[in-house]
Amino acid sequence: MAISTFQRREIKFLLSKQQFDALLPIVHAHMNPDAYCVDGKEYGIYNIYYDTPDNFLIRTSIEKPYYKEKLRLRSYYSPADMDSSVFLEVKKKIGGIVTKRRVSMRLQEAELYIQTRKKPQYTRFIDQQVMKEFDIFLDSYCSIQPRQYISYQRAAFFGMDDPDFRLTFDRQITERREDLTLAKASYGSQLILPDQRLMEIKVPGALPLWMGKALSELEIRKISFSKYGTAYKNYVRSLIAQKTERMDIYA
Repeated sequence: MAISTFQRREIKFLLSKQQFDALLPIVHAHMNPDAYCVDGKEYGIYNIYYDTPDNFLIRTSIEKPYYKEKLRLRSYYSPADMDSSVFLEVKKKIGGIVTKRRVSMRLQEAELYIQTRKKPQYTRFIDQQVMKEFDIFLDSYCSIQPRQYISYQRAAFFGMDDPDFRLTFDRQITERREDLTLAKASYGSQLILPDQRLMEIKVPGALPLWMGKALSELEIRKISFSKYGTAYKNYVRSLIAQKTERMDIYA
């Protein structure tokens, strides 16, 4: 089993093709590809987000509170089978600082745990402690269940001089609200345009000077963008549109 803890600021930007093409050579001059980017290629990330039946977690998150949290299940290949290794994660944001706790298990174990609280057998103390954190999360909310699928293709980099400075480019951000299991292949609606990139800077402290200069010269501005939040807003808009259409028919 693998376990990881992260604490950092996360800053997001939506890049046009022109901005991405201009920034990428600068990134390559100061950063190395992530280990997952074999031969410099992108890799896939596939997620199931969990929420209450009334979507409490994402509705709260959209309101931008000082503290928010979410639970998701993540795989790095698709479709996964029931014996595939996946990551169960709790991600929290407190006053702009993001922390993440995650632990790996088989897909079958993860889905069973969410449904029944039956845990895999762990011997290491730290593993047991992390699972207790997941228990507390599940006890805090009513009837947690899979509510949203989101996948994307990612290119990731880390700083040559500062490995804690990370940068990712995501494209082909795909969402759906049915077939909510990682055992199903990726399909659904797109959240950004085909030639756009969602760039995310993950940094424990200040930005490197070269990055700040590049953002300024290329007029790249930070935005507020949540993949799950955007998908949920689109879902609500579609429900409103359907209701309006039905009212027009019977008017």
